[in-house]
Amino acid sequence: MSDEQKEQSKKEPPHSVLAKSLTVGFVAGVLWSGIGALSYYFHFSEVSAASFVFRSFWETEWTSSLLGEILAVIIVGLLSVLTALIYYTALKSMNGIWPGLLFGLVIFVGIYFGLNPIFDAVPHWRELSVDSIVTNLCLFILYGVFIGYSISYEFHEYNQQTK
Repeated sequence: MSDEQKEQSKKEPPHSVLAKSLTVGFVAGVLWSGIGALSYYFHFSEVSAASFVFRSFWETEWTSSLLGEILAVIIVGLLSVLTALIYYTALKSMNGIWPGLLFGLVIFVGIYFGLNPIFDAVPHWRELSVDSIVTNLCLFILYGVFIGYSISYEFHEYNQQTK
C-alpha cells in the first residue's frame, strides 16, 4: 500500500461534542439572526438583531446601516455560543424536536417579556404587530430547534461511536 493510500485511509480525529456544540451555537446565531435581519429589511418584523444589540443603547446613524446589521449578527452569533453551552449542559441527552422547540420558546419569552425593559429600541410586545410577533416567534423556535436537534444528534452519535 502506498503512502498516499495510507493517508486516505486514516480517519479524522473525532472532535468533542462540546466543541461541535459551540460551533453549532455560533452558526445558529449567525444564520437565524441573519434571517431575522432579512425579515426586518423586508418588513416582516419591526425589530432585528441590531435593535437589541445596538439601537437600544446608541442612537447613531450607523446602527441602522448594513454595517450595524452585520455587526449585530456576528455579536448574536458570539452570544449564541453561550446559549448552546446552556443547552449542552442542561438538555443534550434529550431526543427529538420538542426540547429544542421549547428551548426556543423559552428564549423568546425571556427576551420579549423578561428582558424587554432593557431594550429601549424594541417596542413592548403589546405594541408589536402580529406579523412581528409571529415572525420572531418562528425564528426563535427554529433557532432553538436548530441548536437542540444538532447538539442532541452529535451527543448521541458520539456516544454510539464510543460503545
